[in-house]
Amino acid sequence: MVKAKRIGHATFETPDLARQTEYYTDLLGLTVAAREKDRVFLATKIGQLAIELNKGERERCAKLSFEVAPNADFGHLSRELGKDGIKSELRNDSAPGIGQVLAFQDCKGTTVELFKDWSYLSKHTPVSGVGPLKLGHVAWVVNDVQATCDFYQRVLGFRVSDWIDDFFVFIRCNADHHTLNFIRGKNEKMHHMAFELKDVVHLQSACDLMGQRKHPILWGPLRHGPGHNMAIHHRNPDDQVIELYCELDQMLDEELGYFVPRPWHHDTPQRPKVWPHGLNNCWGLPPLPELNRGRD
Repeated sequence: MVKAKRIGHATFETPDLARQTEYYTDLLGLTVAAREKDRVFLATKIGQLAIELNKGERERCAKLSFEVAPNADFGHLSRELGKDGIKSELRNDSAPGIGQVLAFQDCKGTTVELFKDWSYLSKHTPVSGVGPLKLGHVAWVVNDVQATCDFYQRVLGFRVSDWIDDFFVFIRCNADHHTLNFIRGKNEKMHHMAFELKDVVHLQSACDLMGQRKHPILWGPLRHGPGHNMAIHHRNPDDQVIELYCELDQMLDEELGYFVPRPWHHDTPQRPKVWPHGLNNCWGLPPLPELNRGRD
């Protein structure tokens, strides 16, 4: 089995590269780490690569990257993938700051790149926008949630943190409560992606900034149930849902399965469970109808 350690960056195709780049730099507060013809790489203010944008005919998330152990042997990992009938290949030109990668396709056709050698692209760069710390998680609408969840557990060593009924699963590859989400739907595509902020003050500052820029918040502030993160949600120029969050649960003891205790937890101790739909937020108003546009 391959063991993913963390999510690296997400790669998107966009019909309007300039507009998306402006959004990610001016509002979200990422920095341009490198620019090529029809391609832009964006990093967080602490220098971690977070987003790759490529000129394309339509918006879509084309690729996700995951870090593996620094002593991982790509030859061994390729053979492990082969046991599941997965073809993989080594690539050397993935992204700035990233060494050789092992690439393959997951069960829904998204390219996955595994990397082990990487470097910061900058350090503590001043930003004018929100300035998230990292890309936290990516969620997908898929036809078969259980099959997709099983793939990531079997092939990449992910673990289930929580479910909402039987249609929405939260899975993780490290202590963060979720790295990927899968929700059942007919229109297979990215559901949303989320960036981690430092704390509640950072989240409040993001709300103020969006108010100043007249960029609508479509849901939040609220506290979710699964993961217990505080969050706000909005759309970028490609109509993709972006979540900004803080205070995500940390699941530090794999054997015991408990979360770091917090006063907002309803259960003591916290353990993975199935949340009833409609009762899966601790507080906050329901989303505006615009947030759900195009999900099915």
